[in-house]
Amino acid sequence: MTLRELFGDAARDTPEVEVTALAYDNRRVAPGAVFFCVRGFTRDGHDFAADAVQRGAVALVVDHPLEVDVPQILVEDVRAAMAPAAARLHGDPTATLRTIGVTGTNGKTTTAYLVRALLEAAGEQTGLLGTVTSIVGGVEHPVARTTPEAIDLQATFAAMRDGGDSHCVMEVSSHALALGRADAIHWAAAIFTNLTQDHLDFHPTMEEYFAAKCRLFVEGRPRVAVVNVDDPYGARLANEIRGAVAQLVTVAIDAPDADLRATEIDSAFTGSTFSAGELRLRSPLPGRFNVMNVLGAVAAVRALGVDDATIVAALPEAGRVPGRFEPVDEGQDFAVLVDYAHTPDSLENVLAAARPLTAGRLVCVFGCGGDRDRGKRPQMGAISARLADHTIVTSDNPRSEDPAAIVEQILAGIEDRSATEAIVDRHAAIERAVQIAGPGDVVVIAGKGHEQGQEFEGGRKLPFDDVSVAQEALRARLVA
Repeated sequence: MTLRELFGDAARDTPEVEVTALAYDNRRVAPGAVFFCVRGFTRDGHDFAADAVQRGAVALVVDHPLEVDVPQILVEDVRAAMAPAAARLHGDPTATLRTIGVTGTNGKTTTAYLVRALLEAAGEQTGLLGTVTSIVGGVEHPVARTTPEAIDLQATFAAMRDGGDSHCVMEVSSHALALGRADAIHWAAAIFTNLTQDHLDFHPTMEEYFAAKCRLFVEGRPRVAVVNVDDPYGARLANEIRGAVAQLVTVAIDAPDADLRATEIDSAFTGSTFSAGELRLRSPLPGRFNVMNVLGAVAAVRALGVDDATIVAALPEAGRVPGRFEPVDEGQDFAVLVDYAHTPDSLENVLAAARPLTAGRLVCVFGCGGDRDRGKRPQMGAISARLADHTIVTSDNPRSEDPAAIVEQILAGIEDRSATEAIVDRHAAIERAVQIAGPGDVVVIAGKGHEQGQEFEGGRKLPFDDVSVAQEALRARLVA
């Protein structure tokens, strides 16, 4: 593809240069590539233009002219130019790959897994892009971030299309929406799970956080929008987009006017059973919050053409996600659950779901990540103190912050600390929770879920898996 074909009028005065690849990292430039000089949070891509040319870049995308002897495409926003160019280079893959986006603070991963499982049950080979893993053409790959940069994302869509995928389900982060990574996508459907406090280190206010999420529905213009209207922000979103999307499906447990509403809910450790309209559904996922995740997935796949009989038959085996309310069983007489809950709302949901499963005490182990929204730390401390019988505050991913200082900020939200311990070492904290658990108790280990490492200052990452640590602690207790 030529430079003019790729950029249209913006390249009308440039030579007819053949383009074979796109890059936003100068270290990944190969001969024939166009290099996008993106302004990042700590570095400016324009400073690396000369190196990119030395590596073989045949053109640059810039927001001001540079003294470099290759064609330059001058644009107002270099980052915003990436997605449309990447889509064109790869033949606009989402024009044929039916793409479903899932956004919200909590529930994205589980909802995406559910949607994929139900589509696969209907005979549709479906790709997956998310926090835990990606699946492209039936092959699983590790992930670096929830939503990749636009250049990588469009290349992945093309690989899915070429690998036989008819659909793609992807988690769409607020960062990706705000930074334009999810632009130039034809959305077959979009699902809004909820919006609660998180990422206020990136979005200055909740209103700006909400505005970023809205971009998927307003600018993305999905053919089908599924919105949780029990959530106040979801109710706002539904009102704002009603009439602007081809099909709006509202879902709820409490809101009486929702298009698809869950009633007669019966939830236990082994899962949940409930009615949704004329359907009686059984899910292996316990808890009210998971009922809402199931509702969103069911509403989306129905709108995409999956029949009710397939949904009813497939749902009992669908939706188990590593690190999401994941049981750890070594034959002990109490339950241990690992969950990714790392926001006030998600921690409250997980503890509320665990409470009915508890014949004895509910023990919660959790921490908060460093270099992230600090305002949620005391809130999460207060939630655990209120809902759990015993709380162990520990470290999460401290990054550049002092782990002990983060723990103290969490403890600031707990007035009565008589049932609270502070153990900064996460390994020791999990061991302690296992040691004090008695018959019928439930231990919830929250915050890291599926993650396989702990992040410290300087980008240092040490191997750490909550499930493995819990297994080791349980085995040590059982043989003692």
